Amino acid sequence: MNETPDLAPITIAFEAHEIDNTAFHHADHVRVAFDLLAKYDFIDASAVYAKGIRTLAAKAGAPKKFNLTITYAFMSLIAERLANGPSRDFDAFVGANPDVMSKDVLMKWYDSKRLHTDTAREIFLLPDVA
Repeated sequence: MNETPDLAPITIAFEAHEIDNTAFHHADHVRVAFDLLAKYDFIDASAVYAKGIRTLAAKAGAPKKFNLTITYAFMSLIAERLANGPSRDFDAFVGANPDVMSKDVLMKWYDSKRLHTDTAREIFLLPDVA
């Protein structure tokens, strides 16, 4: 575990499974991922994040919305950027990495058809675009 960070209220609510899925947008996903990576090591942060997203989708009555490949790919991207950058401040992180705020950033590495398959929802698929 990393040193205890100051977590955003959205992250605290996320870990308590008290998020309204209709108000949980991409920027919130990125913030929660950032905070969890500050709080936990990569393996634990990814597990907490994936379980939380899966729970949100199930509570919303849309369990098929959960996609393990997208979830782990975003966690990996954010973790890599954190490892290679000096900032532990979220606003500075986003300023230095504005592409993470786009839902389409993974299209650099994944074909859209592959990324949205049932298999991609259930297991982590490696990137297929060079």
